[in-house]
Amino acid sequence: MTLTAADVKVGDVHEKVVVEDLTVTQIQMYAGASGDYNAVHTDHRYATEVAGYKSIFAHGMLTMGMTGSAVTDLFGADQLVSFGGQFRSQVWPGATLTTTLTIDNIRDDGGAKVAEMTVVTTDGEGAVVFQGLAAAKLQP
Repeated sequence: MTLTAADVKVGDVHEKVVVEDLTVTQIQMYAGASGDYNAVHTDHRYATEVAGYKSIFAHGMLTMGMTGSAVTDLFGADQLVSFGGQFRSQVWPGATLTTTLTIDNIRDDGGAKVAEMTVVTTDGEGAVVFQGLAAAKLQP
């Protein structure tokens, strides 16, 4: 469902589960798609015994991409104006990630309405794993 200008107002909150039970296979597939084979993402033994983590973990850009899908699913990929943020915590295999979008402002941009929003993704334990801002044009 793509939201239109009539569907959106300041203060609205939209929530979407962007991944349930993230698998090692999904993390490995992202490594192949991105070309980022850093051992903390792909080699359990290295991640645990050398780097000291509890397991491999997802790439930050995988988390950001899943987070971005919450924005584009609501507004349409062709409506995205800006999107960025910070990686706040590792995302471990088995994680369920939920993205919350809060509409902070709706501005006029040359006759088009643009929704500006805060974007926060948390894991199943409530830890913030990604936090940022996005803006999307609103369809009439």
